[in-house]
Amino acid sequence: MKVGDLVRHKDSPSRSTGIVVDSVQKKIWRTHTQGAKVDWDTARAEPHAVVMFAHNTETINIPVVELEIINE
Repeated sequence: MKVGDLVRHKDSPSRSTGIVVDSVQKKIWRTHTQGAKVDWDTARAEPHAVVMFAHNTETINIPVVELEIINE
């Protein structure tokens, strides 16, 4: 995934299209697989896309695994 790609959130019922404006590495804790007690010392950084949607006034950081590219 790269800057300029058009993307959709895989699980969003609205299927809104956004554009990737940047990429970052951020730690993430998935409670459904790692449990409710967060331990940031063991959390690993994952690639996130910084996405701008038309219906938002600011960008949103979304894990890359949760997005689908709709153009390349």
